[in-house]
Amino acid sequence: METSPDPRRRGRGRRRRDPGLRAAPIPPDVSAGEPPGDEPGRRRTTLLALAVVAAASAAALVAGLLNWAPAPAGPARALTGSESERLAATRVTNYRDVRAGVRLVVGAGPARTDLVGWIDWARPLAYLNVGGPGAGTDRGLLQATPSVVVVRPDPAGGPASAPPPLDPPTDRWRLRDLPAGRGLAGALDLLFNLGARHVDPADPLRRGGGRWVGRETVEGEPVDVFQAALPAPAPAAPTTGTPAPRAAGDGDPRWWVDRDSRLHRWRGRLPDGAPVTVELARLDRPTLRPIDALGGRPALPRTLTDEEGERLARVPDRLRAEAGAAVTVTAPLGAAANLRGSGWLSWSGAVAYLSVAELDTLGRRTLLRRDPAGFARAEVPVGPGAGSATAPTGPPLPPPPDAGWRRGVRPSDDLDLLIDTAVRASATPLRPGAAVRLRGDRIAGRVVDVVELRVQGLRLRYWLDRTGLPRRLELRTRPGAWAQLDLTPGPVPAGVAPPRPKPSTAKPTAGKPTASPGRPRVRR
Repeated sequence: METSPDPRRRGRGRRRRDPGLRAAPIPPDVSAGEPPGDEPGRRRTTLLALAVVAAASAAALVAGLLNWAPAPAGPARALTGSESERLAATRVTNYRDVRAGVRLVVGAGPARTDLVGWIDWARPLAYLNVGGPGAGTDRGLLQATPSVVVVRPDPAGGPASAPPPLDPPTDRWRLRDLPAGRGLAGALDLLFNLGARHVDPADPLRRGGGRWVGRETVEGEPVDVFQAALPAPAPAAPTTGTPAPRAAGDGDPRWWVDRDSRLHRWRGRLPDGAPVTVELARLDRPTLRPIDALGGRPALPRTLTDEEGERLARVPDRLRAEAGAAVTVTAPLGAAANLRGSGWLSWSGAVAYLSVAELDTLGRRTLLRRDPAGFARAEVPVGPGAGSATAPTGPPLPPPPDAGWRRGVRPSDDLDLLIDTAVRASATPLRPGAAVRLRGDRIAGRVVDVVELRVQGLRLRYWLDRTGLPRRLELRTRPGAWAQLDLTPGPVPAGVAPPRPKPSTAKPTAGKPTASPGRPRVRR
C-alpha cells in the first residue's frame, strides 16, 4: 500500500515505502523547529498573571505582619491537676519569699484609694502610704499586723504615688479601729490572706473549683490567668468535714500566676463590693522596721548569756539604789485612747505621778497617781505651760487636793498595769531563765539590750543599759500593741512621794513594842 505523498514533496518523484510501517504524523512545532504563530502572546499573558498574583500575595503578607496578633488561647476551662496545685501554692510562695512591694487600687473614680508600700507575710506586717481621691481621713502612713492597725494621718498629703520612707517617723502614730471588711480593713485582710505558711489539704484552690481563662504577659513575665475564690482565713478552731469546692464563676477574683507559682497580680472585690487590684513587685523586698507600738525593729530571740542573766537578776537592787526617775509614757490603748504623758516615779516611796493626754482630745489632761493605797485619777483643764498633746508637761505640784480624784484599789487599764509594774519592779524578782534577748538597740544615746519575759502573766520588755539599769519598760497591751514607759533616773521633786520617815533617836520605853528594824511606821 502506498502512502499519500508528502504535500511538501508534491511535484517530486514518488518513493516506495515498506508497506508494514506507517509514519506517525509529525507535530508541526517539531517538524518546523519554531512555535506556532499565537504562543508568544499566551506566554506573556501567563507571566503577567503570575506577577499580579505575587504582588497581591506580598501585600497580604506585609499587611498580616503589621496587624498580627496571637490567636485567642481558647475558651475558659476547668483547671488541670497541676494548675490547681500551682494556684494553691501561690500563697505559700508569697510566705516563703517573705516580702514584696505592693500597689493596691481600691474603688474607682472619686472613691478610689491608692495604697503603695510593702507587705511582709512572714512577720506579718504591712507598711503603706495611703492616698487617692477617696482616702479622706485615712490619708497618710499606715502600719498593720493582722490584729492591730496604726496610722499617722497627713490630711495635706498628695497622691500615694511613692512608697513610705523605709525609716518610719517616730511621732504622731495612732491606734485605729477599722470597720471589718470595708475600705482599708478589707484591703489589709486581703493582703495578709494572700500569704499562707503551708497548703491546707482542704484548700479549695488545691481541690479544684477554679478555672483557666487565658495567658498574658506581666512585666515581661508570661503568666496564666486563673479564676478562683480566695480561701477564707483558717478558723481558730478546727472544723469537721471538708466542703466540696464550688465551681468558679465570672464574679470570682482573677490570679496572674507564673510557672513558678509566683503571684504577680490579683483582681477582685472586697466584701463590701468595692473593686480592688493588687500589683506585686516581687523584687522590691527591703527589710521593714515596725514602729515601737508594733514591737520595734526585727528581732532574733536567743537565750541570755551568763553576764546578761546576772544583769537582769540585779535589776531590783539597781532600782532600790536609785531615788527615782523622770518618766514619759506612750500608750496606744484604743482608737480614742492614744495616750502621751510625763511625770515622775519613786521606787523608795512606791509612788508614780503623771499628767496624761489623749492625742485627739484637746484642752483636757488626766492626772494619774499610784501610791501604796491604790490608784487615783482626776480630769483637769489645760493651763498655761501644759505643753502639747504630743508632749505634755509634768503634773502640777503639789497634787491639787480639790481636783475631784476618783480612787480605786486595782489597775483599771493597761496604762495602770504598766505604771504599777514599773513601781513594783524594785521588789519583783526577775528570772533570767525565762527571759530571751530580742536584740540590741539604742535609747537616749545609750546602748541597751532588749530583754523579753513574762512577769505575773504580763508580757514585758526591759531595755537594760550596760549597768543593768532599765531605760524603758514595755507592756504588751490587750489590743496587741506595745506601751512604753521611758525612764531617766534622777532626783524626784518634793511633793511627788511622801518624805521618808526619819529614824527615831528616842530610847525605847520598857514594856512598849517598838517598830521592827528597817520597817518605818505607817501612819493611818
